[in-house]
Amino acid sequence: MTPEGPSQALVANVFARDCESRAAFEHVTSKWSSLVLLALGEGPHRFGQLRRKVDGVSEKMLSQALRGLEAEGMLIRSARSTAPPRVDYELTELGSDVAARLRQLADLLEAAVDARS
Repeated sequence: MTPEGPSQALVANVFARDCESRAAFEHVTSKWSSLVLLALGEGPHRFGQLRRKVDGVSEKMLSQALRGLEAEGMLIRSARSTAPPRVDYELTELGSDVAARLRQLADLLEAAVDARS
């Protein structure tokens, strides 16, 4: 690294400020994005289905989560020209891998709640 800033070499360390995966990490670990990934891990959903599935999320926060996950290559937004218009969201291969790992974490945390009860 030079005094002027990071080198042009690819930074692949999520702890590094200039790591490109850090933005993806931040999107995935936000509450709403994580829950959206878990829901889409069960299969494709429409916006309204996601809103009902992810209890408590506002339309604004759901839209932001979906846009961020799409920008990070985690999901695909498919719009159909029907009346009324239909938009489906489904995970990419990367999104499926991340959702599977989040599902393991969610299962662990749910089991811990049951164990404490």
